[in-house]
Amino acid sequence: MNYELAFSPCPNDTFMFDAMVNGRIDTEGMTFDVHLADVETLNHAAMRGEYDITKLSYHAYAYVQDRYELLPSGSALGFGNGPLLVSRCPLPDELPSTLRVAIPGRYTTAVALLKAAYPQLDNLHEYVFSDIEGAVLRGEADAGVLIHEGRFTYAQKGLQLVADLGALWEQRTEMPIPLGGIAVRKSLSGEIKQKIARVLRSSVEYALAHPAASSAFVRAHAQEMDEKVIRQHILLYVNRFSVNLGEEGWRAVSFFLKVLTGK
Repeated sequence: MNYELAFSPCPNDTFMFDAMVNGRIDTEGMTFDVHLADVETLNHAAMRGEYDITKLSYHAYAYVQDRYELLPSGSALGFGNGPLLVSRCPLPDELPSTLRVAIPGRYTTAVALLKAAYPQLDNLHEYVFSDIEGAVLRGEADAGVLIHEGRFTYAQKGLQLVADLGALWEQRTEMPIPLGGIAVRKSLSGEIKQKIARVLRSSVEYALAHPAASSAFVRAHAQEMDEKVIRQHILLYVNRFSVNLGEEGWRAVSFFLKVLTGK
């Protein structure tokens, strides 16, 4: 059977999915039509129900629980890997509501964490995540929320840290941050969903056991081509929660969704 599979071009995703889309493991008879897009594009696609299997922000998942369910593998979830709020010039301790903030999409977890830390900020402007550093440097925005590779490159580009939004969340909750996960259509049979879950876990485990195997696939799609940055990215976002959320991971996801939905 063939399935529509969507994930981002970021190194953590291409690293984890390489084995299952490039024939390095047994996919139990499944084949995949692969679609790559930035996470906010994937969030909107999930709301339209476009793909059988998709990466999405945990923030966006709150809005699509009626049609998708989460898989236990493939998540970006952990400690010390949250989004960063940066600026070009020093900002006051009390950020004004008029502050122009570049964001990577309204349904990203980054924006949920921004609003949790600074509920007064409402002058938000959407950019593709890879364009946010440039928007702040050009003065189009007073500050920007960085995800993915941006956390490794902002300082060398002349930007300064305003707040580590992930650290603020961790201090408040003492839980890992649910950034993004992998979901499948609820309408698929239980047998198929279990098969997809097995294959995805095998793909993540293969990637961790053979980190060099995915290098060409990762580099072909990475926004930031510096090898050191790519490796830092993978080490930060691919961890034990990516293999299996486990009790701690599921608890963090449930708490985050409860905060978002009030349920």
